[in-house]
Amino acid sequence: MSIAFTFPGQGSQAVGMGKALADEFSVARAVYEEVDDALGEKLSDVMWNGPTDKLILTSNAQPALMAASIAAMRVLEEKGLVLADKVSFVAGHSLGEYSALAASGALSLSDTARLLRIRGDAMQKAVPVGEGAMAAILGLTIEDARAVAAAAAEGEVCQVANDNATGQVVISGAKAAIERAAVLAKEKGAKRALLLPVSAPFHCALMAPAADVMAEALAGVTINKPSVPLVANVLASSVDDPEAIRKHLVEQVTGMVRWSESVMWLANNGVDCLFEIGTGKVLTGLARRIVKGIATVNVGEPADIDAALEKLV
Repeated sequence: MSIAFTFPGQGSQAVGMGKALADEFSVARAVYEEVDDALGEKLSDVMWNGPTDKLILTSNAQPALMAASIAAMRVLEEKGLVLADKVSFVAGHSLGEYSALAASGALSLSDTARLLRIRGDAMQKAVPVGEGAMAAILGLTIEDARAVAAAAAEGEVCQVANDNATGQVVISGAKAAIERAAVLAKEKGAKRALLLPVSAPFHCALMAPAADVMAEALAGVTINKPSVPLVANVLASSVDDPEAIRKHLVEQVTGMVRWSESVMWLANNGVDCLFEIGTGKVLTGLARRIVKGIATVNVGEPADIDAALEKLV
């Protein structure tokens, strides 16, 4: 069995996330303590007690999801997992790419928490509220979604932001253009075209100011060679050179999350089992749509640990 570890992105957050692991394992609690210290506030309290409207803020959700993923990683490691011995690749969906880099030792936990707080703030501030939008297009190919976005742009930003799975694409850009695209998508045969309840138009050219902020922030942190190669969002292939990783993290802010291609690349390079490390099962569901028959394992709760270790150790 060839294994890849994947790490979820925004949308998987939920009040109570990670608390059961922290209650049971001191090594998981230590992760939350370090993240709280790095941010200078009790993010763990928001994660475990809410309120939901505070947790879903981009600047909170991003470091929170990473913390939950790394807490699960630390428990696996305490029980014998050596990542490089058992796992062929790591990958993460959007902010999950930072979780993947922290898990593989490319970034320190404290630096990752601070970077994701900066990233979340910068993405929120890049576009005034109400001027941008995102929409999920279900039932169109990536090529058809691109054509719809191009036709709807009319001089405004309108582009594919996430290629999540076969027939599941997200577009992002100026609000009026996204609304036009949703109508065109239905006319072109989309099963559904839904405006998403997001606070900013992520992964499109409107995020250029946030990319500039991240370029400066990333220039000030140490990135090590990861113990396991990263399958980068913007490449849909592996990379382990620290300077290339730094460059691709900046590109990722405005670039498309090529998740469907990334999972297919993993399968084409021998991976037959995907572990989703952290909160939720979004990536598990996508993986099963992208590669029929691929094995999946979720690791986010205490009950998941022993079952995961049976496959790993």
